[in-house]
Amino acid sequence: MVSPKRDRADREAAVDRMVQRQQHRGPDDRGVHSDGPATLGMCRLAIIDPANGHQPMISPDGRFTLVFNGAIYNYRALQTDLASGGWNFRTNCDTEVLLAAYARHGAGCLRRLRGMFAFAVWDAHEQTLFAARDPLGIKPLYFARLPDEGVVLASELNALLASGAVPREIDPTSVGEYLAWFSVPAPRTLYRGIANLPPGHSLTVDAAGRVQTSQWWQLPAPTQPGRIATNYHDFVSGLRYQLEDSIRAHRVADVPVGAFLSGGMDSTAVVGLMARSGATKLKTFSLVFGEAGFSEQASARLAATAFGTEHHEELITGARVAADLPHLLASFDQPTGDGINTYYASQTARRGGVTVALSGLGGDELFGGYPSFRDLPRLQRLLPFWRRLPGGLRRTVVAQLRERPGARARKLADFLAHARDLHELASLQRRVLPETARLALLAPEARAQAERLGPNHPMLEDFAFELIGADPFQIISAWELRTYMADVLLRDSDVFSMAHSLELRVPFVDRQLLEWLWPQQSYFKYDPARSKRALADATADLVPAAIRNRRKQGFTLPFALWMLAELRPFLDETFSTASLGACPWLQAAEVQQVWASYKTGRDPRAWSRVWTLAVLIAFANRRAP
Repeated sequence: MVSPKRDRADREAAVDRMVQRQQHRGPDDRGVHSDGPATLGMCRLAIIDPANGHQPMISPDGRFTLVFNGAIYNYRALQTDLASGGWNFRTNCDTEVLLAAYARHGAGCLRRLRGMFAFAVWDAHEQTLFAARDPLGIKPLYFARLPDEGVVLASELNALLASGAVPREIDPTSVGEYLAWFSVPAPRTLYRGIANLPPGHSLTVDAAGRVQTSQWWQLPAPTQPGRIATNYHDFVSGLRYQLEDSIRAHRVADVPVGAFLSGGMDSTAVVGLMARSGATKLKTFSLVFGEAGFSEQASARLAATAFGTEHHEELITGARVAADLPHLLASFDQPTGDGINTYYASQTARRGGVTVALSGLGGDELFGGYPSFRDLPRLQRLLPFWRRLPGGLRRTVVAQLRERPGARARKLADFLAHARDLHELASLQRRVLPETARLALLAPEARAQAERLGPNHPMLEDFAFELIGADPFQIISAWELRTYMADVLLRDSDVFSMAHSLELRVPFVDRQLLEWLWPQQSYFKYDPARSKRALADATADLVPAAIRNRRKQGFTLPFALWMLAELRPFLDETFSTASLGACPWLQAAEVQQVWASYKTGRDPRAWSRVWTLAVLIAFANRRAP
């Protein structure tokens, strides 16, 4: 917290409450330090040099004070360089390396860092606070301007609310965005007045409490002559080298490191590369379900046997999820329609004896694992012909599609009604609710805001300008990386892993790997006839053929079944008139009809839309953090 008008005692009391509220993120150590108008606090999960690295960490001359969440994987190389420049290291911790790097290079240190991070540094000489977030958004950072001047920052929204300095007021505009995207896209959050610092951005607060943000990283240039492989063999060899290098970097720790192993291509490749890099007594973790068609148990066991891991399976049932819902909802930073699988996988890993786990998250975004990579270019080719049709005919077709049952027809209607190019198609791809259905659920104020903002993603123009010159594969990959991955997958992974004091690392979401891969020929990276061919070929000597060659299954919990059985009492209560009384930005009758239709309908794919609504309502009814 930086506040020139609040005294030290008030600031320290507020920051202490914030640290206490997120102590699950770091149960090993905690500290608070004040200097001038600034108070910094930290709770630490000790991963590197566990005996040292206390935070807040202060430079020897007293000028800089650092709090840091994450891991700097290349800290040893940086430490050697900084020591040769005169820094006398007191620890072997990446926290001190980051402190020394900032002391020497200022904001310029960011481009030297390989890792996942959100950190803040107070400069006592300049009376300024500098904060930054990693390039792809693995670690979160939220901030709010204080009403009496100043700013407060934290790794979780619940911590900001616990400060007592920020009102807990849900923003109707953000509700509309949540119903569209499964989450609230950065820089908004669900709460009015609280911002989410976007990935690859930094923030500066001066002594008067004024805040400025800027972008320090963006996606590489789409073409880079001289840096691309000239044939597929060289590409696969180069990819293998990059993958091995990322795995080595992400294994750096002084505590046990394990891995999630679902049995899919991505997690199996990660575990295979870990085993090849020398990981011994490797522990792997997967979830299994009693319902047929949901578990990838056989593939996970095949991979675990192939790599000789100590494999742990955890059975998840609808009854268990129903019993755990109070804990799950308390863990939420913001409502989400996803992430419960990460909650249980993280719980299993922590109980299984590891403090760090690697995940295969990011493989679909880099190697074209989603249907969007196949479907959107096809739609793009049809758009010019579609838009040449008479306007009346187009409106009639769209209206007919919207009347059809099922989400596919209504999503196609939104594409045809609103998209003019590939960017607009990509911006609509991850919508949860069709536009007409979303608007119908919103009360007048929220609906008016949603209509004003329109159906496209709020970052449409920014992303489109950043991606000038990109090919279709790069455009779709970028949209998946910057929206669904950053705003849903990475956010949920952080919240639900840290709920169990587990550090979750994602070696596919690595800046060095991405910057090498980005300009490579798209037909090397993606083959529509063979899912994730490049990754499969780069790990062909590791990943069993049965896993490399099978169709992508995707990881889905049996919610469609549970919601009509074990979770039904929770949902009946959640969609009750009493619960909806806490949601003035929703049309209660329309919302209740969604649940009533699901109970009598025959579309199991509709579960995600119903669950997304239910989580929002339950979130609004929970007690203040």
